[in-house]
Amino acid sequence: MNKSIWFSLMLAMSVILGVSNVAQAQETAIVASMTAVNINQADVETLSRELPGIGPSKAQAIVDYRAAQGAFKSVDELLEVKGIGVATLERIRNKLVVE
Repeated sequence: MNKSIWFSLMLAMSVILGVSNVAQAQETAIVASMTAVNINQADVETLSRELPGIGPSKAQAIVDYRAAQGAFKSVDELLEVKGIGVATLERIRNKLVVE
């Protein structure tokens, strides 16, 4: 894709998304294009592979919490999982969905 088409696309996205500049639109587009991880369905391997800072033991803790407590109602509920703190959650938040 040439630069003028890319710029036009980013400008249009900034208008559609209501963001203040093309750089924000570009970041939003990149984030939206990544595959999100559904924490209510992902297995240990998927969680540890797709989420930075989540290794096998934290991934297992997420799966164990889900098995004991039921489906996550929100991404913020991950804070209840042992080993997941605010900094970790903020680092991976844009990669998570709850469905």
